[in-house]
Amino acid sequence: MIKLQAAGRLRRRIPYARVSCDGNELAYMREVLESGWLTTASKTLAFEREFAEAVGARFACAVNSCTAALHLGLEALGVQAGDRVLVPTMTFTASAEVVRYLGADPVFLDVEYGTSLITPEILLAALERYPDVKALVVVHFAGQPARMLSSGSGPGVLEICHRHGIRVLEDAAHAFPARSGDRMVGGLGDATCFSFYANKTITTGEGGMLTTDDEAIVARVRIMRLHGIDRDAWDRHTSERPSWEYDVVAPGYKYNMPDVNAAIGLAQLERAEAMRGRRQRIATRYFERLAGLEALDLPVVRIPPEDHAWYLFVVVVRPTARVDRDRLIELLAERGIGTSVTYKPLHRMSYYRDRYGLKASDFPGAERLWRGCLALPIYPSLADDGLEYICDTLHKLLG
Repeated sequence: MIKLQAAGRLRRRIPYARVSCDGNELAYMREVLESGWLTTASKTLAFEREFAEAVGARFACAVNSCTAALHLGLEALGVQAGDRVLVPTMTFTASAEVVRYLGADPVFLDVEYGTSLITPEILLAALERYPDVKALVVVHFAGQPARMLSSGSGPGVLEICHRHGIRVLEDAAHAFPARSGDRMVGGLGDATCFSFYANKTITTGEGGMLTTDDEAIVARVRIMRLHGIDRDAWDRHTSERPSWEYDVVAPGYKYNMPDVNAAIGLAQLERAEAMRGRRQRIATRYFERLAGLEALDLPVVRIPPEDHAWYLFVVVVRPTARVDRDRLIELLAERGIGTSVTYKPLHRMSYYRDRYGLKASDFPGAERLWRGCLALPIYPSLADDGLEYICDTLHKLLG
């Protein structure tokens, strides 16, 4: 916790998010700088290999953002102009904008209040109305996976999609490391996309990863991430018979991850479970301290806590609270506590609302969530006294 001098007194400053880079990040970056090769090369290959192993997938392809991974993933799954793709409304805009990149149309789904996740029931209702859907982008919100696998309570998302011939792209920007049943998120759907943005559970500064068990998917993504070229520069440089020769097989993109970023990712990966464990302990303490506050609804967790990535801890300020969500943000900021709103749902964004004629009344779960949702700090370096200060302050303001 940072303490700042303000008006002649010390004031606490707890940022909403803070990167944790206290491992081998500098050492591995130095190796890249000293190698003389800064772009995609051996460190990226190592990061891909180790990340695939971590999530139990056959293949991993590193890119420069999760948005890039989502774009390439949908393209590799065959989404084209005129197709329909299901997307939850309670997500960051990247989950839907990549659908528009390909000329397809997003069909927005409501989410369950408490988890901010789509459910099999929500999915089945959407398919009755839109039976011709090509793909589903399923978002594992806050680090908790959607109900992907079938159980005694009924079919899971995967079974429903397979039954209807729908391709499944998992948006796991929040969900590393996380489990669904006995399997890691990253080896469930047709492909899974992860984010390594600066405030994510692990970071490369900017970056993303696509994982899959399908060799055809990863082959397409690897080509399309670098201009549609069939051989990248590292391959041409290190082959037994070096050759400049290459072919452009499709108009691709500039989405590759440089080795400098991958070096950070390798170091972060070494501590991923330790950092997840610290976030879980913070979440546990929030549940303990805030459970008695009638002004707040706490997140609903439907999986064992050790299976949750704990990227976000989102509370909902009830309409009956002493102060509303927006005023609470201001009061917390005055006391040095950073927070965030995650998210304003996409059906309220002017582009999607106006283009598709979306109505708030069609999304009751998301509407109830977003009007009061507030994400609290949850990162490994958040000190215990800072955590207690946040909880004490919430009690004072809302109790």
